[in-house]
Amino acid sequence: MSQSDERANRSTITLHMVSSLDGFIARHDNSVSWLESPDDAYERGVPEESAAELIQGIHCYVLGSRTYEHALELGWPYGDTPTVVVTGRELPAVKETVEFYSGDLRKLVDEVLAPRYQNIWLVGGAMLCDSFLRLGLVDEIRLAIAPVLLGDGLRLFGASGSETRWRLEDVVAYKTGFVELVYRKG
Repeated sequence: MSQSDERANRSTITLHMVSSLDGFIARHDNSVSWLESPDDAYERGVPEESAAELIQGIHCYVLGSRTYEHALELGWPYGDTPTVVVTGRELPAVKETVEFYSGDLRKLVDEVLAPRYQNIWLVGGAMLCDSFLRLGLVDEIRLAIAPVLLGDGLRLFGASGSETRWRLEDVVAYKTGFVELVYRKG
């Protein structure tokens, strides 16, 4: 098998986060009401519905426990897509498609996720994303930036380890004023 065939057949882990302009993912109380934006904040932007096709191609989500609890409060935005929650706590499973994992993250990726899913999205929280970055488990970063300055809150990236370079693959501006930056490992 050639190296390009091997790469094409391997799982991809995408870190997807939404941040304020000043680099926060939530207020200190974990609220994210600031994510709401008018539909017409940027006239030349594309409608957010254009992202629907991308979302349909996600085979599995990986969440931390607080992100899981927040998703339950929102009414479960992940549909029937398989979801793995990384936690050491006992949490209720609200759907058959949700499973819980506690342990080594490399083992999670290599033995649990990669054999079953090709397109895996890591969607939070910040500590879990930092751990995946520190271990070199992230292939792509999709960062959506909201048109708001929070001034304070929970930081997008904490201590994610050593310096790494990423290659910009795409930039999409939405009518809501959000901008999505897509980076691949460089």
